[in-house]
Amino acid sequence: MAQAAASAVNRFGLGGRGDEIAVVGGDPRGWLLAQIAGDARDDSFAGLPDSGAYLDQYHDYLRQRRELRAQREAGKAEEARPAMDRRGLRRGLQRELAIRQGVAATTTRPFAERLVRFWSNHFAISIDKFQASLFAAPMEREAIRPHLIGRFADMLLAVERHPGMLVYLDNAQSIGVDSRLGAQSARRAQRNPEARKRGLNENLAREILELHTLGVDGGYAQGDVAELARAITGWSVARPADRERSRRDDAFVFRAVAHEPGARRVLGKAYPEAGEAQGEAILRDLALHPATARHLSLKLARHFVADQPSPALVERMAKAYLASGGELAALYRAMAEDDAAWSPSAGKFKSPEDFIVSALRACQLGADGDLALSLRLQAQLGQPMFQPRSPAGFGDVAADWGGPDALFKRVQAAQALAERLPASRDATPQALGVAALGPALDDETATALRRAESVQQGVALLLASPSFQWRR
Repeated sequence: MAQAAASAVNRFGLGGRGDEIAVVGGDPRGWLLAQIAGDARDDSFAGLPDSGAYLDQYHDYLRQRRELRAQREAGKAEEARPAMDRRGLRRGLQRELAIRQGVAATTTRPFAERLVRFWSNHFAISIDKFQASLFAAPMEREAIRPHLIGRFADMLLAVERHPGMLVYLDNAQSIGVDSRLGAQSARRAQRNPEARKRGLNENLAREILELHTLGVDGGYAQGDVAELARAITGWSVARPADRERSRRDDAFVFRAVAHEPGARRVLGKAYPEAGEAQGEAILRDLALHPATARHLSLKLARHFVADQPSPALVERMAKAYLASGGELAALYRAMAEDDAAWSPSAGKFKSPEDFIVSALRACQLGADGDLALSLRLQAQLGQPMFQPRSPAGFGDVAADWGGPDALFKRVQAAQALAERLPASRDATPQALGVAALGPALDDETATALRRAESVQQGVALLLASPSFQWRR
């Protein structure tokens, strides 16, 4: 049972912190299930700007750039000093990242927090794209956390309508060829062949089908991508005038003038013309498609249990999800209650984020300087927060993170984090190892910790050890 408690903390949670393994005690499954009830929102994020406020900041930035350009063209460059620049906008993002890291380092609901991060990576957007960078963190707060325990369809809709996703995958500019805006664009191009012709953009529709719902082998065709793309034309991001007119707090807007008119057919089912509701109806059906159930179950089991999870476990999770009508809590429960998920042979090599967060928790580090260092180290290890290289998100198997150079960098990161331990900390490396890993702390590592010449050296050995690098 002690091993199961350690697995609950390390394989399903974010890594042992303090007496967490003891708190789990003899009911590891109950400890996990208690975390998938209630609300995943965290008071630590209270007071941060919402996506509407960030959108206003971005429009202010664009307005200032236009004014600056006009002043420079008028020969008044000396007076042209923008009140806001990209660095100013980036500072808001850095604040968000530090708070998020602090929540992971200290939360008492680590399974729920892992789930938040899993879905954030499932619906990956990258701050590499400047226009989307302001919305990556708010998207997690506004579209993922509120729906973590609810229906997947609601999370899916909230994400696909969020300005972060609409901007990142270019749907904000997509217009139907036969829409009013499409017709205007065609006429303009006819008068002026050099004019930019706007049209349908399939990026978001393709990723919805390939990454967010059915999966790459989910049985859809190119025609389904195009039809879904037409159905969600008009799903866009509000401009300042839109926000003043609608007096809505969120940043989503449906532009009827950009929506492709007519019925759509996706996966063999017809959807009548219904404006904004047409795309919503398709997404709700996709959320309950059997291929989506299998895709989500496989990704979740691969994230928490093993790189190659048992097909039977995945099938049982998918059945539970469909039987519940797409309730995410049922999906999580099916995994947490299944014996296959607790198999002694199961285990995951920690991603850089897992490694860094679990190190913070093992050492009980959480001061501003600790968090700033941890973010830098995480980036150096190849997993900068909210910065995957593609909409597929960061990799989730050992082969993505276990190269020789990556392992060497982990040793360096372990040393850097160990140096952050306060000199007054009276816990020994062995005591920290037992608290963090429980029975997963092997004899060879324990011996090395006892023989360490200093606390910092011992803690660095602990963090760099194979026992710590794996989630068992």
